[in-house]
Amino acid sequence: METITAISDFLWGYPIIIALLTASVFLTFRLKFFQFRRPLYIFQQTIGQVGKKSKGKGTITPFQTLTTALSSTIGAANIVGVPVAIMLGGPGALFWMWVIAFLGMALKFGETALGVHYREKNAIGEYVGGPMYYMQKGIKWPKIGKFLAVWYAFFLMIELIPSIMVQSNSVASTVQTTFSLPPLITGIIIAVLAGIVVFGGVRRIGQVTSYLVPIMAIFYIIIGSIIILINVDMVPQILTLVITEAFNPTAALGGGAGVVLAESIRWGFARGIYSNEAGLGTSPIAHAAAKTDHPIRQAFWAVIQIMVDTLIICTITGLVILMTGVWQHNDAHEDSVRESLTARAFEETFGAFGSGLIAVALIFFVFSTVTVVIFYGARQAEFLFGLWAGSVIKMVYIISIIIGAIGGATFLWSLLDLTLFFVVLPNLIAVIIMSPKIVELYNEFFHTEDKYYKKDTKE
Repeated sequence: METITAISDFLWGYPIIIALLTASVFLTFRLKFFQFRRPLYIFQQTIGQVGKKSKGKGTITPFQTLTTALSSTIGAANIVGVPVAIMLGGPGALFWMWVIAFLGMALKFGETALGVHYREKNAIGEYVGGPMYYMQKGIKWPKIGKFLAVWYAFFLMIELIPSIMVQSNSVASTVQTTFSLPPLITGIIIAVLAGIVVFGGVRRIGQVTSYLVPIMAIFYIIIGSIIILINVDMVPQILTLVITEAFNPTAALGGGAGVVLAESIRWGFARGIYSNEAGLGTSPIAHAAAKTDHPIRQAFWAVIQIMVDTLIICTITGLVILMTGVWQHNDAHEDSVRESLTARAFEETFGAFGSGLIAVALIFFVFSTVTVVIFYGARQAEFLFGLWAGSVIKMVYIISIIIGAIGGATFLWSLLDLTLFFVVLPNLIAVIIMSPKIVELYNEFFHTEDKYYKKDTKE
């Protein structure tokens, strides 16, 4: 365990920070800072189109792909991961989450556009896509493309096992604390319900998430916002603390341990990337199934995904943790406590009812996350071995839900960080190599006469 933790700590230090920053800043420049220049148009083409008939070919609606993709990002990282980042990286980690969110929009936008552009139909008529497809079909050196595709698909398929275990462990420990239900029972219940959904295919997942995700997201945003409004006079103080600690971090753990700047950045980036998945390449797997007339139009939904996941939900969690002061409790640095700090923060405001609210929110968040990441993993198995392998790996993932519910959290987070690095790396390489195609698609969408952007702005 010590070896895995040590390697994970190194890889999620400077190597991953440099890699993610380089790719995100590079694409932000190549795409002319579009996320800062066109926010209104992006909103009009996404949220503004909900309920309207979708354009183009696909399997499910763009909104369903958003909720499917959000299901994998809105999970334990939003409720459990944020306080962990604050306790290990200080309040400034929240600032670095915002940085990777804004810059990561370009990265997520680019990989999603590639995922839709290089998608194809599988044997049962569903649109499939993702990094393994754009690596294999889009990189002009076939052997390199095939190698990266197999590397990515294999490591993502493996990485999702500890990912699912982390989600299951988080909800099981919270439910045990709140409702005294044994973790094994919680794991079995989630496994059975997830199995019912995932064996129904992408359409059933899209149908379930299109109802579940908006409800659970709005529910969490409302109860979190109530706490912020109650403590609204603290907002300037807390924001000053976050920004100051981002560049001049002090002791975060309450025991006098100094937190260096690299740790603040590292934990902010690590939990941020795990939450919004920019650079991970998973969201394109969901977005590839969308009904759309152009890859860029669908890629706008990936930008909205980061906004909802990190800039809204993770921010609410972080502010609640800091405003209620639970991060300064004497036992807050303990491994068994810091993961339940969000529940403690809500309990500070709402009493026992508050921790119950968090438990319910976490149950729904984790359930939706698990169903979607199982779908992602099945797509990798199908790509590597054929359709039959998808059903087999689904069973492996469902079993891992139960195992994760009774596993050790610290080991699981370290294992997740380690395997996640080997998923991010090939995707970043591919996105950089294929950046000219991203720019080409971007220019085609915005500069083709009487089509896409120019047609939209005339109407």
